[in-house]
Amino acid sequence: MVIAIWWIRRDLRLHDQTALAAALRGADGVIPAFIIDPVLRRSSPRRWAFLMAALRDLDRALRERGSYLVVREGPPLEALGALMTETGAAFIFAEEDFTPYARQRDEVIARQLPFHRMGFPTVRHPASLTKSDGTPYRVFSAFRKAWRDTTPLDAGSLRPPPVRIPTPPGIPSLPLPLKRGEGFEDFPPSEEEALRRLRAFTEGAEAPIYRYARDRHRLDREGSARLSPYLRFGMLSPRRAAIAAVQAMERAPDEEARRSASAWLDELIWREFFITLLFHLPELVDRPLRPEHDRWREDPQALPAWAEGRTGYPLVDAAMRQLRATGWMPNRARLVVASFLTRILGVDWRVGARVFLEELLDGDPAVNLGNWQWVAGVGTDYASGFRVFNPTTQARTWDPEGRYIRRWVPELERVPIPYVHAPWTMPPEVQRSVGCRIGVDYPAPLMREAPA
Repeated sequence: MVIAIWWIRRDLRLHDQTALAAALRGADGVIPAFIIDPVLRRSSPRRWAFLMAALRDLDRALRERGSYLVVREGPPLEALGALMTETGAAFIFAEEDFTPYARQRDEVIARQLPFHRMGFPTVRHPASLTKSDGTPYRVFSAFRKAWRDTTPLDAGSLRPPPVRIPTPPGIPSLPLPLKRGEGFEDFPPSEEEALRRLRAFTEGAEAPIYRYARDRHRLDREGSARLSPYLRFGMLSPRRAAIAAVQAMERAPDEEARRSASAWLDELIWREFFITLLFHLPELVDRPLRPEHDRWREDPQALPAWAEGRTGYPLVDAAMRQLRATGWMPNRARLVVASFLTRILGVDWRVGARVFLEELLDGDPAVNLGNWQWVAGVGTDYASGFRVFNPTTQARTWDPEGRYIRRWVPELERVPIPYVHAPWTMPPEVQRSVGCRIGVDYPAPLMREAPA
């Protein structure tokens, strides 16, 4: 009996699973295995708990198919070698990973074990999207054109979940720890939930994807798909998401709806753009794409005020408090808080990127670095070096009645609409009447009105 190990990393799903399909084709029995790498232990507590909960759900889905998850801990090379010896497995199959650490780890393993990388966590492989001289695209518009001009996506190529996965019985496994009291009500960690959200967002004549271009920046309504944590952990296949976007474009009832669906596809392409950049330029982990603009100052007072939501700027504070409470915030809010830290306070983008990577459920190294460098004006898109997101103007535009602000900054709950975006402008008598004294009940702004 030929046994293969399916090594699960950032692909916690059974649908469109290339590595699993290869293992099932090449072996009589398949062992789904997850290795708790010591490096993973350095992950943020929130993302670690989310990962453990997702693995529990994957184990449930495997057991419905006659299989189960085998969990081991230790350096991957040692853990996989031991599992092969113990079970007599002949091969290891895994989805390719593109972070600098993962690529180095996998090269070492491939030299010593029968390790096969099948599939990847993007729609297009990063090596396939380069300019004619072999260098990576550094401008999104050019990358977007190359991405869209590549072979059209084929829905027929999507693999359904296997009906049965034959796994030898009795293989010892570590229990999956889950931090007590850690809940994920906003993002239930399961493949089933990921697929449900994708269908709800993209299918039907009234699907939210057809309003995405209009609603995606609004903070007082739900205009996004809220799928990023599921893409980050591979509970949703990026190909399935992209195909759903293309199909929505084809079914769109009018041109405006088609453009809106296309705008959501562009967001998926942005993800691939940043992953591709880090694939080709691993030095971007700590060195920006445009280092000539990489000049910052230290501000030991401003940084904790920003991270804890105590800047005195309601939109910034609301977004950072939402992040700390839930591990997520809307994209427009991410732009505003990142711009505030780097372009207004002048604090190093690396500091903000570390905070985001610590707190975000969808914290992906490539996407996080790409976005922070873009906002700070040291990454892709030269024009971003001149762009500043004024937090007060942004709040008035995208949260006109202050609903988002009031939800996350309860000190401002009774503040009238004319003042909720800039509460320091409230007359003293209004402050007293609504119980929000600036500098006492709610912080005074770190600086006066931010530049436009």
